[in-house]
Amino acid sequence: RMAGWALGVFRDRSKGTMLTLYKALVRPKLEYCSALWSPTMIGDIAKLEGVQRFFTRRIEECKGMDYWERLSFLKIQSLQRRRERFMVIHLWKVYHGLVPNHTTRPVEESFKVHERLGLQAKLPELHTEPQDSVGTLRERSFSVRAAKLFNRMPKEVRESSTMEELKITLGNFLNGIPDHPPVRGYRSPNDNSLVTLLQLGSV
Repeated sequence: RMAGWALGVFRDRSKGTMLTLYKALVRPKLEYCSALWSPTMIGDIAKLEGVQRFFTRRIEECKGMDYWERLSFLKIQSLQRRRERFMVIHLWKVYHGLVPNHTTRPVEESFKVHERLGLQAKLPELHTEPQDSVGTLRERSFSVRAAKLFNRMPKEVRESSTMEELKITLGNFLNGIPDHPPVRGYRSPNDNSLVTLLQLGSV
């Protein structure tokens, strides 16, 4: 709705104007508190991605480009990639006591320092074999997803000492990873999650 309003009120379709409108009016509504509700179903990811796809298609300089090409040309990340980035940042903030702990465990029980690998997040332990439905919910929870993402980041990202350093090192790392999010009408070789891509050795 906000995207439609912005396009109806502002007639300038140049790259600078459109990105300013999108980043100020549209994207914040799609990302509020997203570290905690980030979807895992491909259909839900594609539906959210469709908003950014819809808006960027109307940028004058992007005529003739597909969505993945527009992301590269505009130097913006997919909404999916940004949500995973937020999860890594949020867990780093939890460790440093900058935000409330959403992992349901004390901080000292949520992290460990490995002699070789450095700072790592601990996945919640299971004392019994869960039912399939319970196991699925667990895998989709913030405590598990954020921990898996955090642990797959380079050591220099996980052990950043300041927020500025974290954003720089994380940004540099993510810039080298392909970003082809699931969208309707596109055939992607995988789900584009950082967990999947780093497991496949796509970096």
